[in-house]
Amino acid sequence: MRTTRISAAAAALLLAAGLSGCGLTIPTDPDGTLESVRDAELRVGFSPDPGLITDDSGGPDGSLSELVSGFAETVDADVDWTEGSEETLVGMLERGDLDLVVGGMTDQSPWIDRAGMTRGYPGIDGADGRSIVMLVPLGENGFLSALETYLDAEVGS
Repeated sequence: MRTTRISAAAAALLLAAGLSGCGLTIPTDPDGTLESVRDAELRVGFSPDPGLITDDSGGPDGSLSELVSGFAETVDADVDWTEGSEETLVGMLERGDLDLVVGGMTDQSPWIDRAGMTRGYPGIDGADGRSIVMLVPLGENGFLSALETYLDAEVGS
């Protein structure tokens, strides 16, 4: 019994040592979204939704555009906006043409199989009780984590 415990402890130490040397950080971004937008450009698609985000002649306006702009500041990124329908924007997200999609999507969104999604945020101004989510590329968990950390601080979870 004692030998089994010693062997298990030794195996755990070897595994921990091996993982610490590989530079692995959790969560990760297989496509490097967070690093590619840092000090660069955050490509954001938006689908207008009254009260949340509208298309003003000078660009998007509303609580979601303010949140996106605030998040972009935390990663020193300039925002490049693209307006479109949810379906068009999700397709662009899948192809790697966008980093983030915002609009009136909720935690009941049908896009769950095609995009990563933040937790729902009912506290966003203009949500009217809906639990609003933002969409990111599938698997980009480091980017998603940074975005949710920002949203948690700004609007709560």
